[in-house]
Amino acid sequence: MARTRRDILRASAHGFGGLALQGLLAREGQAAPRINPLAPKKPHFPSKVKSVIFLFMVGGPGQMDTFDPKPALAKYAGQKLPDGIQKASSQFTKGDEPILPTPWRFKQYGQSGMWVSDLMPHLSDCVDDLCFVRTFATDSVVHAPAMYHVHSGRILMGYPSLGSWVTYGLGSESDNLPAYVVMPQPEGTPEGGTPTWGAGFLPAVNQGTVFRSGPNPIMHLKPPAGVTPAQQRRTLDLLQKMNELDTAELDTDLAARISAYELAFKMQSSAPEAVDFSKESEATRKLYGLDQARTREFGSRLLLARRLVERGVRFIQVYSGGGPVSIQWDAHKDLKDNHEKMCGLTDQPIAALLKDLKARGLLDSTLVIWGSEFGRLPTSQSGNGRDHNPHAFTMWFAGGGVRGGQAIGDSDEFGLYPASERYTMRDFHATILRLIGLDQHQLWYLHNGRHEKLTDFGGKVIEKVLA
Repeated sequence: MARTRRDILRASAHGFGGLALQGLLAREGQAAPRINPLAPKKPHFPSKVKSVIFLFMVGGPGQMDTFDPKPALAKYAGQKLPDGIQKASSQFTKGDEPILPTPWRFKQYGQSGMWVSDLMPHLSDCVDDLCFVRTFATDSVVHAPAMYHVHSGRILMGYPSLGSWVTYGLGSESDNLPAYVVMPQPEGTPEGGTPTWGAGFLPAVNQGTVFRSGPNPIMHLKPPAGVTPAQQRRTLDLLQKMNELDTAELDTDLAARISAYELAFKMQSSAPEAVDFSKESEATRKLYGLDQARTREFGSRLLLARRLVERGVRFIQVYSGGGPVSIQWDAHKDLKDNHEKMCGLTDQPIAALLKDLKARGLLDSTLVIWGSEFGRLPTSQSGNGRDHNPHAFTMWFAGGGVRGGQAIGDSDEFGLYPASERYTMRDFHATILRLIGLDQHQLWYLHNGRHEKLTDFGGKVIEKVLA
């Protein structure tokens, strides 16, 4: 029986990384309609932003412990919320628990006078570049649905992630690396799991590709022993020639798979080069905290994020937290120990990333986002912890198109509910799309007879964020 091109592709897949290359290999029936589905596309609006780095703090940092000072917590410490204040039940508490003051002091920093707690002494140096939004809200008190909401705009899994929409809308500037790179916590994935960076109903080529630490960042990328680059090159050339001989209408599935294999072939050299820090200066290594055991791991991932930006990667997702609860921001008890540990791991590297991008002239072309699936309640759990608060929590933006040195929105005196305008995840996504030059209403994908969009029925661009 004659072998078809599809048979050959299936048989040779293992030699180019196999199906483990999640973000690179297009699944059957989901290929994009172009030879290069990740070719760069023009934005809808003028934008300087070429890359996005999303720093996601898994578990929910306390907004009143980091960027949203609430003196009333000390005034009412140990008491229940005053009469007339709407209470909020959460996953494990009913809302009638005593108020827990923050263990940390707040100070104003920079020319803008932004408030930051002493949990983050390094990031406080960068506040004039940061735009805080204090009244974001998600629709779930449970980790996984809330993570899906932040990443995809829905509380259910199976919808395209933000990074997938961005790469679908803009393609990639890199010919040798994935458009969408994900760097989870080495100890494990976030509670939402791999769907948080999945492509959903978008072409699979738009899903995130996981980078791991070490000289071989992508699993199963290396060819089997005995298979040379020359042999790989000849196989790809043969497949391409066979495809060109087909006089029927272009098989877009095969075209996309060939394109994916081409990229996997190129990455065998380019991916290890991207994670090679040998040419980075000692000063840069020290800036990111690579000389310290506490900051070395997260600092290495953020240094890699900067290197990927330099190499044209469009969207980079970096998770702080994942796996065991001990390595997450989920402080149901021992708030002080938890947040001091997590800030100790991340504060210096995050500040280093911002300073490094700025020094290299890359911050104007890079959008940096910091956030989580929700914040925390002002009341106590277990006497010294906080439960989840999806009603009003803080995220911040920095970089291209962002007006830094400001705080948008006010939560109430306890940091429980918005005291000014409430911003939804649709608003969050609409604002990000606008910053990178995409119109939320023009970015759509036909699925099951419906024009699906990241913001669904539409979000409101937070105009104050824009420079």
